[in-house]
Amino acid sequence: MSFPLLTAVAALPAIGAVATAAVPAARRTAAKWLALAVSLATLVLAAVVAFRFDPGGDRYQLTESHAWISDFGVRYELGVDGIGVALIALTALLVPFVVLAGWHDADPLEGRTPDRRWRPTQGFFALILAVEAMVIISFAATDVFLFYVFFEAMLIPMYFLIGGFGDRAGARDEDEAAKQRSYAAVKFLLYNLAGGLIMLAAVIGLYAVTADQLGEGTFSLQAIIEARQSGELAMAQNTERLLFLGFFLAFAVKAPLWPLHTWLPNAMGESTAPVAVLITAVVDKVGTFAMLRFCLGLFPEASAWATPVVLVLALVSIIYGALLAIGQRDIKRLIAYASISHFGFIILGIFAMTSQGQGGATLYMVNHGISTAALMLVAGFLISRRGSRLIADYGGVQKVAPVLAGTFLIGGLATLSLPGLAPFVSEFLVLVGTFTRYPAAGIVATFGIVLAALYVLVLYQRTMTGPVGPEVERMPDLRKRELAVVAPLIVLLVLLGVFPKPLTDIVNPAVEHTLSDVQKTDPDPEVEAAK
Repeated sequence: MSFPLLTAVAALPAIGAVATAAVPAARRTAAKWLALAVSLATLVLAAVVAFRFDPGGDRYQLTESHAWISDFGVRYELGVDGIGVALIALTALLVPFVVLAGWHDADPLEGRTPDRRWRPTQGFFALILAVEAMVIISFAATDVFLFYVFFEAMLIPMYFLIGGFGDRAGARDEDEAAKQRSYAAVKFLLYNLAGGLIMLAAVIGLYAVTADQLGEGTFSLQAIIEARQSGELAMAQNTERLLFLGFFLAFAVKAPLWPLHTWLPNAMGESTAPVAVLITAVVDKVGTFAMLRFCLGLFPEASAWATPVVLVLALVSIIYGALLAIGQRDIKRLIAYASISHFGFIILGIFAMTSQGQGGATLYMVNHGISTAALMLVAGFLISRRGSRLIADYGGVQKVAPVLAGTFLIGGLATLSLPGLAPFVSEFLVLVGTFTRYPAAGIVATFGIVLAALYVLVLYQRTMTGPVGPEVERMPDLRKRELAVVAPLIVLLVLLGVFPKPLTDIVNPAVEHTLSDVQKTDPDPEVEAAK
């Protein structure tokens, strides 16, 4: 038996979470270093996964398959295609920065009575590692039931990270801050649980269909796809569409797609900056990834049927998210609404059903994760210095903290997809892929780029330029630990912006397999006949 590499890369942060939580209360610093060491070791294993993966080989590689709940056809099955490899690498890459950026976010507050202090530092870092483990196994699961278990389980540590370790900047008092955090955490949980319950009904329905037609129920993604392609499994049209909707709604909540997005601004606004990065750059990617792997793979006819509506919802997300970002007074909520707009681009690329669109959407997942992490973490450093999330409370920062302002600008320019930075490549591919099949949708989506430039540049102008306020004039620049967080992300944004080929080489074969599942090919270019 070969070494279970995928299990190892998911199990390491899970074991690290338990070990971190078990560190004695007086050894907070030891818990932090342990969490950082575990996250770096996980990154090394994820790099091994990427190097072991052969883009020209089988669709799913590094596979593992073991009996789990045999009576119901549930197996512990793992395997990765190029899309899964890219997103596992993204997750493993970002978590060390999340840990390092949140180094002091869970330290007990001085001058507070014991019942008003934050939860233990060990718990904060243990929950981050637990989320990492669950996200990684979700990207690797090829058994539908196994995926569902971890798709839902990751809500539990995220709930406690939002509700127990939220951001207090600008709160009037501790009681108000606790109420705001609780509201955001409960809203996050209820929205995602509702979507998950609908998905559970669809998962059970899928099992019933396979049991009826194949003689034995199965949750194996590969087995179901192969049975469909061979003609052994033929779902009734209405059945397939209902099952698709059950899966898609759960993924649309997680993504988040308009109008199921309203939990995200609350969750990101009330979270610490590192946890906000964990939400939008890591956890939410499970939703868009699952649309590619499960919606298109399991329900090709229903995916084509739903495409016009999904494209409209994606376009609404792009424009609506950008417009609300322009009107925000809160820095973190602005970034949250910008992310809603960006997820609209990702979903637009997925359902454009072209190789450029889906390849761009996958690249967008990775590049958005890096650019949002850079912008949000620098914003978190800024907020921690001033003690306020309100844009109006800043001004002239670039005069007193030029490095902070410079990195904030680069993160913002990446968010608006400036050429030369990583998100430009992915956004360009999404638009090209959309134009070739749905030119009207491509034209509408282009307005999202113009609006992005507006909200990013206005944010920079109002916070970083102008006269220096009295609360800003003594603001320190980025410290060594903060530079260690931001600098590698900026370097990655530039490298992937000018040389994305290593990533596209991994992703493109998986995109071709996905298009073959839905029996789609790229449209032929229209060429006018010579006169």
